[in-house]
Amino acid sequence: MTTQIPFAIDFHVHSDDSYDGHEPIELILEHAADIGLDGVVITDHDEIDESLRAADLAPKYGLIGIPGVEVSTQQGHLLAIGVEKRPDPGRPFMETVETVRELGGVAIVPHPFQRSRHGVRKRNIDDADAIETYNSMVFTGYRNRRARTFATRRDYPQIGASDAHYLPNVGKAFTEVLVTPDTANPTKADIDGDDLVDAILEGRTQIHGKRTPIRKSAVQYGKGAVRKTAYMFTSRAPLLPTVPASMDRST
Repeated sequence: MTTQIPFAIDFHVHSDDSYDGHEPIELILEHAADIGLDGVVITDHDEIDESLRAADLAPKYGLIGIPGVEVSTQQGHLLAIGVEKRPDPGRPFMETVETVRELGGVAIVPHPFQRSRHGVRKRNIDDADAIETYNSMVFTGYRNRRARTFATRRDYPQIGASDAHYLPNVGKAFTEVLVTPDTANPTKADIDGDDLVDAILEGRTQIHGKRTPIRKSAVQYGKGAVRKTAYMFTSRAPLLPTVPASMDRST
């Protein structure tokens, strides 16, 4: 009988290296371990440095380390999971998918079809490795149901994630990945990020969790909108520093 080991992973979490994130990675890792997750993937917006650092630190917290990044493509956001280099933002969606694969990662479409959150439209998804069919930050279940229907009809692997920008939201939704080890009598310590990537590609996933309370989601959206507006204004003002500075990709 083939042994399968379940891993509870939140694949979509933002740290303070995202322009709309708030928490340092050490606090996120500690919290993830406390609530019983086996790992979190830090997927900051177009930034990967803190994710790489989190992947290195994860074993100290008893977690598996997996780097990642949320890339801004021309058609919307894309999660690059299991990569150690950030794909260039601003490129066509499908080109970015191919780059993620070349880097040894999986390309996952987060919050698809949600234009207010830079979700990729259905007509632009010619291919992907998996679809985020449960995002805990949606206000209602409609968008998640649409994503699940789309993924099921096209036979895409499915994941669930918190999309957390604040610590209490980490792990609100997560994916149980069923890893089939090659070794006899394996333990979780024998598994690495590549094994999890392979399991996702093979569709060995189960989604768990619940939606973040609407009040908390609204606060997160509101603060993110304020930061984006501040950036658009200050980035065009020659005598003012860019606010928030983390959104300035010109340096």
